[in-house]
Amino acid sequence: MNFQRGKKHEDLEMNLVPLIDVLLVIIIFLVVSATFSRVTELQINLPTAEAETPQDKPLVINVGVKEAGHYVINNKDISDGSVAGIADAMKKAVGDGKDPTIIISADAKSTHQAVVNVMEAARQAGYSQITFATQARSGS
Repeated sequence: MNFQRGKKHEDLEMNLVPLIDVLLVIIIFLVVSATFSRVTELQINLPTAEAETPQDKPLVINVGVKEAGHYVINNKDISDGSVAGIADAMKKAVGDGKDPTIIISADAKSTHQAVVNVMEAARQAGYSQITFATQARSGS
C-alpha cells in the first residue's frame, strides 16, 4: 500500500570509493611489511678477527662510608678513621696491584667530610681513578 502516490523513491546505490580506499591502504601495508621481512632473511657472513681477551681484571677497591663516619674497605672495618689510616688500609688492600679503581659507596646521610677524607686518602696513596657508587631511585 503506497499512500504517497506522487513521490518517486530514489534507487539505492552502493558507493565503492571508500571500499577501494581501504583496500589500497591494506595493499600498501602488505607491500611495505613484506619488503622488510625479506631484508631480515638475508644470510650474512660477518668478518672475523682475532682479539686477545684481557688476561687480568682491573683491580677494584670498594670503600664504604657509613652514616656514623666509619669506614669499610673491601668489607673490612678500619679502626683508624684518619686520612693516613685510610690511605694505609687502601695500600694494604691493593697489595702488589697497580692503578686500582676506588669505588666510594657512601651512605646518603654520611657527612661530606667523610667522603672527602676518602678522596684525600686515595690522593695520598697515589690512586687517581675514583668513582662513586649510586643506586636508582625507587619509583622512577
